[in-house]
Amino acid sequence: MPGPASPATAPVPPGDPLPPPASRPASRWPDLRKRVLSAALLLPAAILCIWLGAEAWTALMAAAATLMAWEWVRLCGFSTRRLPGMAVPLLVLAAGVLAVGGAWGAGLALLPAGFLALWAGQRARAGAGAPAAARAQSAFWLAFGVLYIGLAGLALIHLRGDAAAGLRNVLFLFFVVWASDIGAYLAGRRFGGPKLAVAISPNKTWSGAAGGLVSAMAVGLAAAYVMEPTALAPPVLRVALVAAVLGLLAQAGDLFESWIKRRFHVKDTSALIPGHGGLLDRLDGVLSAAPAAALLGVLLGPGESLWT
Repeated sequence: MPGPASPATAPVPPGDPLPPPASRPASRWPDLRKRVLSAALLLPAAILCIWLGAEAWTALMAAAATLMAWEWVRLCGFSTRRLPGMAVPLLVLAAGVLAVGGAWGAGLALLPAGFLALWAGQRARAGAGAPAAARAQSAFWLAFGVLYIGLAGLALIHLRGDAAAGLRNVLFLFFVVWASDIGAYLAGRRFGGPKLAVAISPNKTWSGAAGGLVSAMAVGLAAAYVMEPTALAPPVLRVALVAAVLGLLAQAGDLFESWIKRRFHVKDTSALIPGHGGLLDRLDGVLSAAPAAALLGVLLGPGESLWT
């Protein structure tokens, strides 16, 4: 005579719901596949334009700046189809045209002038009262996009415009920023630990920040050794220092972008890039590190590598 059925094999009485399947542990890499596929498409295109020269790179920067301005304007609650939202991409592109034409001073001056004019004009239209104060604050962030996107765009055009050192300097910048982003992502997901800034970005950890910094320095050293045009090896400490500064600025840009998105209650700036969100989500580190890299290039002089 068969014994009583065990709990694991007991039949389910008719009409009773089936027991729920055993829950699977959450993956540490839920969006890794999308990230890899997106990067496999975007990175070769970016590197190709960097390699082809200043003209191709400038065209790519014009397209990227237009898309980022569109994302920024939408983020702030405006539209690029009409003023004042339309003014953001127009001012950014106008500054780029002036710079490419050789009027770098005028292009740089247009950015703060456009920011102030757009902000002041929107404040004047906002009026008074609580709703008006909120509109005025949105107007500030709308106008800030002119500086935020425009300054980085001019910096990247200026870096690549150096006929002698432009190729290696832009590649160095992007390799370091990409390494910082990837290293932070992998280390944070693998090791976890204490949170870096819970109020800004709950997923970021100190282990991720450390992994990003180490990755930026390691890749910066490797890139400098590969691209150094002279027989002399680049100075290790100087390369590591420059890569560390650019990597830290890239992480600061990532945090700033997270803070902005939290302020506007959105997860991504758009859905242009699967696994990454929008261009602003993908290039937040570059937007913060590029002006510093361009300033360093100006201080070092034409033809000099950023790590010399």
